[in-house]
Amino acid sequence: MANVSLQPDPVRDTTTDELIAGVERGIYVVGDRSWSIDMQRYNFQFTGQRFFRIEHGRLAGQLRDVAYQATTTDFWGALAAVGGPSTWRLGGAMNCGKAQPGQIAPVSHGCPSALFRGVTVLNTREEGE
Repeated sequence: MANVSLQPDPVRDTTTDELIAGVERGIYVVGDRSWSIDMQRYNFQFTGQRFFRIEHGRLAGQLRDVAYQATTTDFWGALAAVGGPSTWRLGGAMNCGKAQPGQIAPVSHGCPSALFRGVTVLNTREEGE
């Protein structure tokens, strides 16, 4: 499986705080927790490890029961900005999350902080009831 990464802004070392400062109302997602993606790798739903409400360019408390979903093309089309090299992190897993039975293949994906606009966000507790 290919290892795919999103490169940071090569011109300016934009910080995560600077990206957040440009958001009037949103959610800051930290890390990844679970994922669901269809066999065509088109429709997906992901969760994170932690979530924070953004109000007027500042973090305004933690949230819970959050997921985001989109189609792959809509999601990447919603990418508005990326952070600079200081925000870039490499993550990985020992399984690629494909097939039945599941495949075992180490994968890694690097990414700077990134700002997306117009992505559908769900309250998983309310959606599950």
